[in-house]
Amino acid sequence: MPLMSKGQWRAFLTERPRTGKLAVVRADGAPHVTPVWFDLDGDEIVFTTHETGIKGRSILRDPRVCLSVDDDAPPFAFVIINGTARVSTDPDDLRYWAARLAGRYMGADRAEEFGRRNGVPGELVVRVKPTKVVAADKVAD
Repeated sequence: MPLMSKGQWRAFLTERPRTGKLAVVRADGAPHVTPVWFDLDGDEIVFTTHETGIKGRSILRDPRVCLSVDDDAPPFAFVIINGTARVSTDPDDLRYWAARLAGRYMGADRAEEFGRRNGVPGELVVRVKPTKVVAADKVAD
């Protein structure tokens, strides 16, 4: 099972849209995992979420997160990123990222539609600075 270099795991995360599974810590200490659309901005993972959802409330209270992204087809691969999140409520930033993520996952023709729908007050832009990355390719070879 070869480990991926930084360039390889970055390519794995961006070569096609894959849904990430984001883990946060609830107020009672229990884990919570939820799917997210994400993209990279430099070395940061970026996604949006609503401030009143479990994910948003948890990140605002405790910025430690873990994102897992995998290829579930043989020979299998994965990237696991532990990191620290910071949030933005800037309206321009929010509209930009809501549209960019929609374009990545839904197609360029629907980017603005989803950007308007998801780039609204109450939504947060979340940026995760990686603190540890574990990434492997060809797990079943």
